[in-house]
Amino acid sequence: MKNLRTLAVCVCISLMSLSSFAQSNNGQPPLNEPDYNRPRLFNNLPEKVPFNVNNVSSLFNASIGAAVDLGLSETVPFIMNGEVIATTYTDKVQKLVIRSSNYAGANMTIIKITNDDGSVKYRGRILSFKHGDFYELQKSTEGYVLVKKSFYDLINE
Repeated sequence: MKNLRTLAVCVCISLMSLSSFAQSNNGQPPLNEPDYNRPRLFNNLPEKVPFNVNNVSSLFNASIGAAVDLGLSETVPFIMNGEVIATTYTDKVQKLVIRSSNYAGANMTIIKITNDDGSVKYRGRILSFKHGDFYELQKSTEGYVLVKKSFYDLINE
């Protein structure tokens, strides 16, 4: 009798699970498909832009709300207009965030890292979540370079 009761419970649970709607999603996983057709914000700029660190270093002492008119490169006409929206200071790390007014929706984040030996390293991005491209600051043999990348190289949905 115990086996019959166990069998009946298993059949009832199986029938309830088949008729439930909890697992119905037309057989597709609940993921967002990447929109590779997002508009490009930096179409008129090259893939690599030499970055002048000296132009940015003075902005780490700027106050929040300060207006910014920043030439990012000496060789490419890449101007970032906007305002400082955040600054953070610790012993070895300084962070600067600028909201752009001439590149809609874009924020530039630059981080200055001072190592124990006194050397300085910069990291950063110019990114808009509404567009399909962004720039990432990278160290090269000639100095720092802004490298254009696809939004989905950074974000996986």
